[in-house]
Amino acid sequence: MNVSRLGGPILSLFRIVTGLLFTLHGLSSIFGLFGGNPMTGAAIPFGTWPGWWAALIQLLCGALVLAGLFTRPAALLASGSMAYAYFVVHQPEGLLPLHNGGELSALFCWSFLLIAALGAGSWSLDTLLARRRAETPPVSVAEPNSMVV
Repeated sequence: MNVSRLGGPILSLFRIVTGLLFTLHGLSSIFGLFGGNPMTGAAIPFGTWPGWWAALIQLLCGALVLAGLFTRPAALLASGSMAYAYFVVHQPEGLLPLHNGGELSALFCWSFLLIAALGAGSWSLDTLLARRRAETPPVSVAEPNSMVV
């Protein structure tokens, strides 16, 4: 069995699951779905800093990573937002993630950094669009006809 062929699909599955979980966090915080925000059980009020904006990043970047569209920039933004969450929200409560409740932030941060570094995998809209661009022949600019007078 050629294990190297599994790299693209496995990376895609990892990206899809991570993006789905992140999107669900955004949906719960912005719209109050699935039990609402884990802290309050309700939707975060519109525009509240930093919670509502973090939830917006979770929703949008999670959906983009899930679909595999603009995967690298979306994953990089998601990773940065989770690093911010860890160091600003969780780390002041204690050094280790087990003590400060920041395990999920740390895992999402490193997972999205991995996705940003490795790309979307073979099952993604980014890969589909790249294939279509490669198949489309370049449009040549025709030389203007010289006018004979």
